[in-house]
Amino acid sequence: MRVALNGFGRIGRTFLRCVLQDPVARKKLDIVSLNIGPANADWLEVMFKYDTIMGIFPGKVEYRDCKLIVDGHAIQVVAECDPLKIDWKSQEVDWVVEATGSFTSREKSQKHIQAGAKNVLITSPTKDDLPCIILGVNEDTYNPKDHIISLGSCSTWAFMPMLKVLHDAFDIKNGFMTSLHAYTNSQVLLDKEDKDIRRSRAAALNFIPTTTGAASLIKKVIPALDGKVYARAVRVPVGIVSLIDLTFIANKPISRKSINEVCQHASNSYLKGIMDVSFKPLVSSDYKGNDYSVVIDSLLTETVENTGKIFGWYDNEWGYSQRLKDFLLLRT
Repeated sequence: MRVALNGFGRIGRTFLRCVLQDPVARKKLDIVSLNIGPANADWLEVMFKYDTIMGIFPGKVEYRDCKLIVDGHAIQVVAECDPLKIDWKSQEVDWVVEATGSFTSREKSQKHIQAGAKNVLITSPTKDDLPCIILGVNEDTYNPKDHIISLGSCSTWAFMPMLKVLHDAFDIKNGFMTSLHAYTNSQVLLDKEDKDIRRSRAAALNFIPTTTGAASLIKKVIPALDGKVYARAVRVPVGIVSLIDLTFIANKPISRKSINEVCQHASNSYLKGIMDVSFKPLVSSDYKGNDYSVVIDSLLTETVENTGKIFGWYDNEWGYSQRLKDFLLLRT
């Protein structure tokens, strides 16, 4: 499969690492092109090789002749802000991984199709009617005739598996979710004027209440819970690893043991490789570089009558990028 990457920010670079460090993915997913938009190509080699969060890439990285070359694998580099100006057709691109955060609607992402790509995989939530696929949750709704799809967000991939497991087992009446989310590049280093007053405050020095794209995707991914579960985020002063805090009321009897057991069962069956369960008293940094979309912290699970509380850790960059890779591998 021939894959192109549009955007080389946090998710773009993490996704490329996931593919190139996985022998199976490296063989089956041929990353043929990279569009860096308005960015300066001079930074490519250093920014991919050296990463504050992920550490130093273990292979050889160089940029020359308009190509990013990683361990001998050459990726053509282009710099276009408008996808219509990119010749995906001549490169025979099967999938464009849309990772700019700018082309997140059917109308905008359609430009990749017009430029010759066969399919587009959007790495963020969308507000229009584009389908959102979460493996292990609603992958049966995937239709190969849908040439543009979204794979939601990192929080969506942590949250939706938790919801599915709990709803299938205990019939959720309603619930509240808070994502304690690591800060991202959409925030500011120091206080700066912004249309969102809270988001205008220094990311590394504050807990910042905000919204989460995962909230709007419940109706797409688990329609039965539309309007029954509310979601919000609080950006916290850490650079990586986030935490889902889910409180729910069940229509069926629940206990700490039964909640952990159904999560354990799911992690060993239909959510294998997506959900894990931890029985150790770990903290956020222990989950950096974790491949799972969510790791249930079984020691924090609690219940009071039919009200339950459950926590799930996730590396909001690495775990999500692994699922992008997995989705594409399933298409090969």
